[in-house]
Amino acid sequence: MAARAADCLSAARKSARTMGFDVMDLGDRLEGASAELGQDHARLALKLQDLKTPALILSGGETTVQFNQSSGGGAGGPNLEYLLGMMLELKGAPGIYALACDSDGIDGKGDHAGGFINPQSLERAMALGLDPAESLRQHDSYPLFKALGDLIITGPTRTNVNDFRAILVNPHSARHAPFEKR
Repeated sequence: MAARAADCLSAARKSARTMGFDVMDLGDRLEGASAELGQDHARLALKLQDLKTPALILSGGETTVQFNQSSGGGAGGPNLEYLLGMMLELKGAPGIYALACDSDGIDGKGDHAGGFINPQSLERAMALGLDPAESLRQHDSYPLFKALGDLIITGPTRTNVNDFRAILVNPHSARHAPFEKR
């Protein structure tokens, strides 16, 4: 039997529930502009911070990066652009972590499958003199994530069951355990 995107999300959902997470599965067919979806998911994650237990938001699908004449032709890919949109919308909100990867090991045309963000990502980027908003405008997310050391590089997996996204929301009541340093 061939693997499907729904199988990937189902396995993640089952594993997360076994570990005590509240799980919100948004489905395996999400589409649209990568950065906009990242912003939407950031707003959803912010709403879940008042839960009593950690939550995991899962989704899959294929988002897109739409170039135009005024935007650059930068490097990155849909998953990094999704994360960059999310990073900007979260503005360093504590307790929220996310990853986005392409199951075939290649996000766009780069050497990466995707990347991850944490509450310090925006601050770290700015401390390095990077401008995340400009990176997003130019569709040039790869250099930013490379400078942060936040790329996920798996190499080609020779299988493709869509993109996989996971957002961990650590509630206010458990902010320092187990996902953040004290």
